[in-house]
Amino acid sequence: MHLLTNRKLSSYSVSMARRREGQIIGIEYAILDAALALQGDGADVYGFSLARRIAEVTDSSSLTAHGTLYKALGRMVERGLLESSWEPAESAEDAGRPRRRLYTVTAEGARAAASRPTATAAGTVKVALA
Repeated sequence: MHLLTNRKLSSYSVSMARRREGQIIGIEYAILDAALALQGDGADVYGFSLARRIAEVTDSSSLTAHGTLYKALGRMVERGLLESSWEPAESAEDAGRPRRRLYTVTAEGARAAASRPTATAAGTVKVALA
């Protein structure tokens, strides 16, 4: 077994805690918080806007990794915390860019964000999702 010397967790690491059903991890809470803030401002919620908002709130000089963000968004849609849809093609064409996948926090996602418990030692939290 190869030990990691830079203290980063690998998904193949024995010490990596497995997430149980109903648990939400930190990036997912950050996404919910950012999405709720963007929705409250009347702004579109899409991947890059979420990454930018999370970076602003955390005073980070870098954005959340593309793979990390979009995998989390996919899981959150599957679990019913977010809904997603493609923006109209005309909007993207008028702006001269590719279409964006837009996200909306569901009632279940808002409940999960509002009922955030304290973090556990493993860095995950458990929330009862109705």
